[in-house]
Amino acid sequence: MSDTSTYTIAADELRQFIEQYEHLEAEKKDIAEQQKEIMSEAKARGYDTRVLRKIIALRKRDKNDLAEEEMILDLYKTALGMV
Repeated sequence: MSDTSTYTIAADELRQFIEQYEHLEAEKKDIAEQQKEIMSEAKARGYDTRVLRKIIALRKRDKNDLAEEEMILDLYKTALGMV
């Protein structure tokens, strides 16, 4: 295999990686726009989007970790007279 053909193969492979990454970036942008539209619709219907985002984040978390955090939060709030 000559240096020229090796260079061509490496360049083609490099171009493929870059194009795949760019394609994923475009998809990510489209998805972000769709998410924004969903939140706009929810807001237009009277939902608090800040709370919706928090619920979405909570749903992603491990239930045991979340329960432990809530227990500690309740303990701290009780200690500070916030409950």
